Order: sequence, then structure tokens, then C-alpha cells
Amino acid sequence: MGRKQTNKVIFEKITVLDAGAKGVSVAKAPEGQIIFIPNVVPGDVVDVQTLKKRKAYFEGKAIKFHEYSSDRVEPVCQHFGACGGCKWQNMNYEKQLFYKNQEVFNNLKRIGKIELPEFEPILGSEKQFFYRNKMEFGFSDTRWMTDAEIQSGVEFDNKNALGFHIPRMWDKILDIEKCHLQEDPSNAIRNEIKRFATENDLEFFNARNHTGLLRTLMIRTASTGEIMVLIQFYKEDKTQRELLLNHIYETFPQITSLQYVINGKANDTLYDQDIKLFKGRDYILEEMEGLHFSINAKSFYQTNSDQAYELYKITREFAGLTGNEVVYDLYTGTGTIAQFVSKQAKKVIGVEAVPEAIFDAKENAKRNSITNCEFFVGDMKNVFNDDFIAQHGQPDVIITDPPRDGMHKDVVEQILKIAPDKVVYVSCNSATQARDLALMDEKYKVTRVRPVDMFPQTHHVENVVLLERR
Repeated sequence: MGRKQTNKVIFEKITVLDAGAKGVSVAKAPEGQIIFIPNVVPGDVVDVQTLKKRKAYFEGKAIKFHEYSSDRVEPVCQHFGACGGCKWQNMNYEKQLFYKNQEVFNNLKRIGKIELPEFEPILGSEKQFFYRNKMEFGFSDTRWMTDAEIQSGVEFDNKNALGFHIPRMWDKILDIEKCHLQEDPSNAIRNEIKRFATENDLEFFNARNHTGLLRTLMIRTASTGEIMVLIQFYKEDKTQRELLLNHIYETFPQITSLQYVINGKANDTLYDQDIKLFKGRDYILEEMEGLHFSINAKSFYQTNSDQAYELYKITREFAGLTGNEVVYDLYTGTGTIAQFVSKQAKKVIGVEAVPEAIFDAKENAKRNSITNCEFFVGDMKNVFNDDFIAQHGQPDVIITDPPRDGMHKDVVEQILKIAPDKVVYVSCNSATQARDLALMDEKYKVTRVRPVDMFPQTHHVENVVLLERR
């Protein structure tokens, strides 16, 4: 039943039915409207207060629990709920995998409307915490106060924060004490930087007023044990900058690469910035099956190294190479998949829009003494044309790993036109993947599907599909 409270409706004893998009769970109001509720688990029975009413649904929050789901677990992180990161930390891992698998299946079925083989079991991640190799944190001089802090009535003198943006609030940062996403010494480095900066009166950034010195911190780690730390300063102050950077370097001698940026522009993206090396070298090395990949501050690399290896093994297995094939690797990034499959191919051609990524790909191929990989830079829909194929040869197999938006329709058309025997489609968004698969259905049959969990405790899921020519 519903009761009104300042235009917000309260629905009582609502059973949470399903895990929906973006990590938010789904329930139904008594009259059948959908309600989206964060921080609950399917099977919970709750009273829900609505926060927003849309035409077809409500957004609400659970204000009282009557029954807890049998799939619920105690979140390990003290920041769970306030931090928008690991939304599924309160759900047991087997159930997380179930819902991820279901999302891929539903998208391929509903959006793709194509005939599907039986799914191969979703590949879970051996590590469910401390699996990320890259984390970015923001500095703020007006930290986000949690509900518990506000209710405590305590006056907090120190408003400095070094942590994560509150979801949908660009200028609010939640201070993080211990994050469970990146292995040590990540937490130690972040906490020491915050302590030292506060003690030495280094100003934390204010996003509204554009004042302060310390803007962002990035930490990258590799399975080889190498560590990169990059501090983004809003302005140059040589004395204070060197004071902090020297302290970091002396306190954490295991850092391989210590870099900084002076960025006074409106946003804090690094891609157009001049990155300066302070100590060490300007890259760290990742290793996979004896191949070494250099990762610099701007490099794209799968953020879960261990699971990336599993994803690439599935991709290679689906490609079923014998050593005689010409393989095109579209959206190749820094060429990791291309080099990973190169031993079993005659020739691999990688294409990518980001020039720095292609520079890295070529350098890595040299470092790995790989001679049968070639890399080209350009917008996929423009580069991947008839002339390009005439020049580099008809592909027997295409591997494609596009961004979240999926493939441009011109790219799909070109694949259909040249019709390689097999296409292996790796995707981080099964909805756009399903759309593309539907476009390819006239010529290709989906013969294998295997979802891969790269990001435990979140709703994100990768999916690998093998298409074979009809």
C-alpha cells in the first residue's frame, strides 16, 4: 500500500525482483509501475520511499527492511553505500555472475533477436577484490559528508578529501580510507599523500572556484610488481610540488615511475596534457605469456590484468587459428590481443584511432620481437576500406573489440562485404553488441558465446561471441 509524505510516496513491503541496469535493483509498485532501488538485493522485502517519478517508473530508496534476501552478504568495504563504486558488494558472488550472464542473454535475445547457441558458462574472476591495475582519485577541499557524519553532530575542521566522485556530483569527493579495488601499496600511497599534503598545508583543489594546488592522483600497478604514480597539479608551485614528489619517492622507493602534470584547464583529463617525468622511467611493464607490454600514463590497458589474460585466451580459442590466417584486429588499442594471437597467425593487422596507442603497439611489438604484426592509426570507418584490404590482404578472421558504443555501421557493412570466415566479437556492452550481431545475421551465424566477468562487485560484464559465415 502507498502513503503520501511530502509528495513522495512510500510503498510498504515491496519484494525486490531482479538486478537491473547500472547495478540498480528492480521491484514493482502495487499498481505495476517499475521501481528502481539502489543498495538492495533481489529477494529483499523493503519499504520504499520514492525519490523521483517518471512516466513509466519510479526511482526510490529502501527505508526499512522486513526480510533480507538469502543472496545478501555483508559488504567488506566501510565506504559501501556512500561510494558509488562497487554497487553489488552486498550480493554473493555466484549470484552476481548469474545476473551478469542473464543480462548478456537478455540483450542478445531481445535486442539481437537472433538464433543463439547454448551459452558457455560465464567465467568468474579468481580475485573478487584488489583486482584493478589503475585507480584515479580526486582531491577536494570540501569533502562530501556522509549521512553518519552529519547525524553525529561532530564539527569536522579538516575538510580535505582524497577519494572518489560521488555519483552524478562532479564537484563532490568522498574521502576514502581503504579501497578494496587495487592491491597494496595503493591505499598506503594515497593515505600518505593525503596526510603529508594536509600536514604541510598544500591546498586541495576546489572544483567550483578553481582554486588550490592538488587536483588528481593516478596509481597504476602491474602484475610484474611495477608501480606508476602520477599527480596532477592545478598550477605550478615548484617548491610545494617538489616537496610532495620528493616525499613520495623517499617514502615509497618501490615506485617505478613518478610523474606529474600541471593542468589549469577546466577538466582534468590527461589526454591533451604534457606529462613530466619526476623519477624513474615514464612507463611500467605488464607481462603476459612472456610478452611484455609497456604502459604509460595515457595508455589504454584492460584494468583487470589477470582476467584480461583469461579474456584473451577465450578470444584466441574462439578464433581457432592454425598459423596460416591473416587476422585483422579492429580497435586494437595498444595491440595486446594482436600480439597475443600473433604466434598462431600468418599475419596480424591492427587498426586503432588513438595515435599514442598505435605508437605503444609498435614499440611493444619491437620489444617482443614480433615481426608479423602491423599497426595502423585512423578512424575505423575511414581506414577500414577497400583500398586498405587490397593493400594488406583479405582477412580470414576478424577480431573486433570496440568501445561501449559498438561498431560504426560502416564498419559492420565492410565486414559483411569482405565476409571473412570468422569474426570474434569482444564487447564490454552486450546491448550494442546485440545490435551489431543483428546486422550481421544475414551472413553470419553465432556459434559460441561466453561472458567474462572483469569487474567483480559491479554490474559490468564483457562478452565474447564467435560468428561463422553461413
